[in-house]
Amino acid sequence: MSAEAVPGEAVKVLFVDDEFVEFRSLKKKIGSLSEPAVDVEYSQSISDALEKVKGGRFDLILLDNRLLPNADFRETVPELRGIGYTGPIGVVSTDISDGYFQEFPDYGVDFRIGKDEIDARTLQYIIREFVKYDLPDFWKDDYTI
Repeated sequence: MSAEAVPGEAVKVLFVDDEFVEFRSLKKKIGSLSEPAVDVEYSQSISDALEKVKGGRFDLILLDNRLLPNADFRETVPELRGIGYTGPIGVVSTDISDGYFQEFPDYGVDFRIGKDEIDARTLQYIIREFVKYDLPDFWKDDYTI
């Protein structure tokens, strides 16, 4: 799936993880990201994430695989899809090698990524791949078909 960011506004990312330190780590890693402009919000639980999604616009959700009391993305992603979120959802985990990760498309997940793989360049790639946003004029020749 893809989302379309509001022209002239930052790409809005919701990071859902029960460990606040993971959010701080992500903010530090992506601090050097200048293009596109990114606004990252944090939710500590799926219930908080559901409330934020109902009350606002998010172009991308990065969702920790395991959030209590839910078992894993096979329970949390359908909850997000169930309230009408149609944008891209990426499942983030320390270990994405378990066999059930192969089922991610069946649950409405667009991609999976290891926590150790996320940095400014990776997030920039993910946004370019899954979110339509205003490109600077000097880039348009490179990205238009």
